[in-house]
Amino acid sequence: MISFGLVAIPVKLYGTGDGAASVRFNMVHAECGTRVKYRFYCPTDDQLVEREDLCKGYEFAKGQFVLFSEEELKVLQPEASNAIEISEFVPLEDVDPIFFEKSYYLGPGQGGDKPYQLLSQVMRETSRAALARYAARGKNYLVLLRPFREGLIMQQLRYADDIRSFDEVPIGDAEINEAELELARQLVEQSSSKSFDPTPYRDEQRDQIIELIERKVQGEEIVAAPEESPKAQVIDLMEALKASLGESEPAGDEPPSRARKRPQRAAESGRRKGKAASK
Repeated sequence: MISFGLVAIPVKLYGTGDGAASVRFNMVHAECGTRVKYRFYCPTDDQLVEREDLCKGYEFAKGQFVLFSEEELKVLQPEASNAIEISEFVPLEDVDPIFFEKSYYLGPGQGGDKPYQLLSQVMRETSRAALARYAARGKNYLVLLRPFREGLIMQQLRYADDIRSFDEVPIGDAEINEAELELARQLVEQSSSKSFDPTPYRDEQRDQIIELIERKVQGEEIVAAPEESPKAQVIDLMEALKASLGESEPAGDEPPSRARKRPQRAAESGRRKGKAASK
């Protein structure tokens, strides 16, 4: 239930990912082909521990844990709620994607078609997103409701203190001259598209794994392909930018097309000289 002010909108949550598309391997006993089960081992008592003898603990110091019972853990968990309580509306462009963690489609629940469409349309027209709180699965979540196509999407967000500062990332000191900047601009323009369209891109590794699995199921032996030798790296930034734009080629990496044309020009030159001599 989305709530803001005195307005309540019944909604349904839908996952955005397709779990069937992922490829997962299980741990199997190689001798008999049975999937193995995990067991818990206590190194202090040198014995296996059954699940009913386990409890959860928090390590407050190295090797020291404070233990919690199931009843105590229930006290720590927030009360589950079906409410998505909007706190404020913010400019959509101000929300950095670094805060995004998981997304869910939101559809209208029973009797919620009109208020759902109203909220979706007004957020599209105002380019606003809604910050809200949502309690589920024993946790309090900060979420963002944003317009998506003709409806809404709920984006689970990280809290601000969950994100490391970029100041911790060393980026070094480098001076960029205007010529390098202009070539980089040209390269970006040359490789730009008018819109974002992810459909041509596929997980090629996953496709290859599925193909190999199907071959393995058919009884075929899988042999690793020989590794390619590493390609020479272009160190000169200007030469790399020019080569990317097709203005020149990096030293030592002359393309085969030009190498083939030179003997042809040499042969033509020889024929012209032979004709001149005969005259």
